[in-house]
Amino acid sequence: MTLQTALAETADRDHATDLEDGAAERDYRIVRDAIEIMSERWRAQPTVEEVARRLGLTPVQLQRLLVRWAGLTPKAFLQAITLDAARDLLRASASVLDTTYEVGLSGPGRLHDLFVTHEAMTPGAYRARGRGLVMRTGFHPSPFGTALAVVTEHGLAGLGFAEEGGEAAALADMTRRWPEADFVANQEATAPFVRRVFDPAEWQADRPLNVVLIGSDFEIRVWRKLLKIPMGRATTYSDIAAGIGSPKASRAVGAAVGRNPISFVVPCHRVLGRGGDLCGYHWGLTRKRAILGWEAGRVAAA
Repeated sequence: MTLQTALAETADRDHATDLEDGAAERDYRIVRDAIEIMSERWRAQPTVEEVARRLGLTPVQLQRLLVRWAGLTPKAFLQAITLDAARDLLRASASVLDTTYEVGLSGPGRLHDLFVTHEAMTPGAYRARGRGLVMRTGFHPSPFGTALAVVTEHGLAGLGFAEEGGEAAALADMTRRWPEADFVANQEATAPFVRRVFDPAEWQADRPLNVVLIGSDFEIRVWRKLLKIPMGRATTYSDIAAGIGSPKASRAVGAAVGRNPISFVVPCHRVLGRGGDLCGYHWGLTRKRAILGWEAGRVAAA
């Protein structure tokens, strides 16, 4: 089946159905290619017709896909993933780590961040490198490609992404973080977590999603700061360093952000360079752009 055929067949399905039947992953492959085309020529603001032609789609097909996937038209989506948009995020978020959420902050961003609760493993458990922990793993379709979830009795401990055919590499990436743990493939155990993470209808403050942070004391301090960045906002490595009381530790903060094991939920994608550049992202810059664009659509719709 071609991507064009898959797009036509799934054009009118809703988001929940997409997650169930894998159409979301097919959509993401097209979105990924669109982002790469847009990123190459973002200053020229390529037209919908130009992008669609290079993807082998009609402008109508591309329009429908992006509106369904991100809630944004191709033009608005292009604007949301540009460097200028990233700089605007930073200008609007200068003090985001210095204050509590503004009284008026509402919508899906606020709801998602209230929905997530967290706890940290003890330093001893971290030093044991996972010894004594049973970690259940599962691969699932998501709006950003194949997602790998890792759960323990304490909650969600890992969330990563696999490229096409790269499930083994993604699993190895995750398991090497806790080499002494017992890893057991169990999609039935991980599926409810993935559904709740990626379906906004599941973001309910009275039914929190618990995540467990397994890292060094410094890493956990950084990851907790990441959880304070609302959807639709961004901050910098230096601001996080200042926020944890280590203003000269920007490089160490960058390393801790890169080691964040619970992507998307612990929003390391909302950390940008001081000038608004996207910098590195463990799961790929194209995916980082996709996530920021997807979030922009939800904030715009609020």
